[in-house]
Amino acid sequence: MLTITPLYAGALAILFLALSYRVVQQRGHGVSLGDGGDQELLRRIRGHGNFAEYVPLILLLLAMLETGGATPPWLLHLLGATLLLARLLHGIALSYTQKWKFGRFWGTALTFLLLLVTGLLCLWRGIAALLV
Repeated sequence: MLTITPLYAGALAILFLALSYRVVQQRGHGVSLGDGGDQELLRRIRGHGNFAEYVPLILLLLAMLETGGATPPWLLHLLGATLLLARLLHGIALSYTQKWKFGRFWGTALTFLLLLVTGLLCLWRGIAALLV
């Protein structure tokens, strides 16, 4: 039974809602589709879109690691907390600020690191299962 992944999925869902609201809020200024050349709206759209592009796959990988039972809970929490931190940094940098390079850089770097680590752990578990 999944108990760790839902904790981070729930927290990330709330962040996704906040990013979604930021886009809708800016659309209230007259742009109903696309960004209409509005740079502020474009940043908010990309903050929201980037989240939607990476988070579902990493959560899926995390859930697969959790359901297998071989990954220690402390590692699952470390991966989940790092994902939450990464997406907070990136989401704030892209959707809430114009030039917060620290948040954008580290949010991206941590997200890519998580994609690599969770991908390799899942690959390792899949290969190990074939060898048994």
